[in-house]
Amino acid sequence: MEQLTGIDEERYLEPVKKVGRGFYITVAFLLSIIAWGAFAWYTQFQTGLGITGLNRPVFWGFYITNFVFFIGISHAGTLVSAILRLTQAGWRRPITRVAEAITVFTLPVGAMNVLFDVGRPDRILNIILHPQGRSPLIWDIGSISMYLTASVIYLYLPLIPDIALCRDRIGGWRQELYRILALGWRGTEAQKKRLKMGIGIMAVVVIPIAVSVHTVVSWIFGMTTRAGWHSTIFGPYFVVGAIFSGIAAAILAMAVVRKVFHMEHTLKPRHFDYMGLLLLVLTAAYIYFTFAEYLTVYYGYGGSATEGSLLTALFTGEFALTFWVMVVFGFFVPGIILAFPQGRSIRGTVIASVLIVFFMWVKRFIIVVPSLSRQFLPYPTGFYQATWVEWSLTAASFAVFVLLYVVFSRMFPIVSVWELKEGEEEAREKAEEAAKMLAPAGAPRQSRASEVLG
Repeated sequence: MEQLTGIDEERYLEPVKKVGRGFYITVAFLLSIIAWGAFAWYTQFQTGLGITGLNRPVFWGFYITNFVFFIGISHAGTLVSAILRLTQAGWRRPITRVAEAITVFTLPVGAMNVLFDVGRPDRILNIILHPQGRSPLIWDIGSISMYLTASVIYLYLPLIPDIALCRDRIGGWRQELYRILALGWRGTEAQKKRLKMGIGIMAVVVIPIAVSVHTVVSWIFGMTTRAGWHSTIFGPYFVVGAIFSGIAAAILAMAVVRKVFHMEHTLKPRHFDYMGLLLLVLTAAYIYFTFAEYLTVYYGYGGSATEGSLLTALFTGEFALTFWVMVVFGFFVPGIILAFPQGRSIRGTVIASVLIVFFMWVKRFIIVVPSLSRQFLPYPTGFYQATWVEWSLTAASFAVFVLLYVVFSRMFPIVSVWELKEGEEEAREKAEEAAKMLAPAGAPRQSRASEVLG
């Protein structure tokens, strides 16, 4: 049995207490990318969307691709934290906050790309001031707003004990901030009981909200007559894809936190192995949904001019290289890596996750652009090529997400210290209980318990 040695709180507070030069270099680099993106957005605002590659009929491009992608990986916190918490999976404790932070910071970035796509941000108010109940866009705004609110609460509640720990251990200007955010936490039994009840309620609430979010996002596509979009499979297909890419993003965040903050003692190989198994299951599920989507389109609608044209463009036409590289390296190669225990090592799961995250962005591009390029009338198909503005704003979107995550990890413990302590106390109690059951009659119980504990 693994020896229980107690939780060293200072080890987890060190990244919050000591901010090194690497942090400032990283922040400066990210801010430079964001500043260039702000310049690109200003240029687009002054010039108009004509400076982008958007046109008729391809009126969506990188921006909506980014929107669907970021909303998708926001599901990392839902699966890893909420579902595993409800199933009482003890191994989840070191990774819950790593995943929950992804959810909170990707949702605003995804919504930001809608503002880029609108061209004039003030026109987004028309959806609120003059809503159309039949429009999936209204449902989208409502579900994303609800999801962001629930995710912030779900991230904040488990943070309270660790914020109180920072309040008591860290001085300076941040102490007052921690004091306010700690809400008078003293760790009493009554407070612990209320906190666990609140976390449990939010864990139940956030799951259906998360499912509804990406279902509604899929309806923006599915409730049109566009080739490749008009399908009833899009709801579950998008939800599975979101969880698929979200788990991969969580694994990458785990690897970075483990390396940068030297948390090899906490984020162990077994955590990557378990996450790799989850990712393997989702890989198989997503391959199934992808196969089902194109199979039903081919045999059900392949005879129509637009659907047939889309399938030709994907399988043998102008998008064939992108499509087949995505299928091979985005789905099958990660599946092969994760299918073997040796592949579910830290390095193996990281390689598989990098491939999945990148090619799931490509998959969102494949969903958006090829369908829009197919015209209903017998005219030449549309053509889309992103310009420097779209590339710049895409890079800035990723930089905003990383910056928020980096700042958060330097303000609060990125690993839930109180949950680790709780887990160790539970393990100790179980070990002592097992020692009592194994102890022979008349044997000193204390010595037997010490022996089991290591």
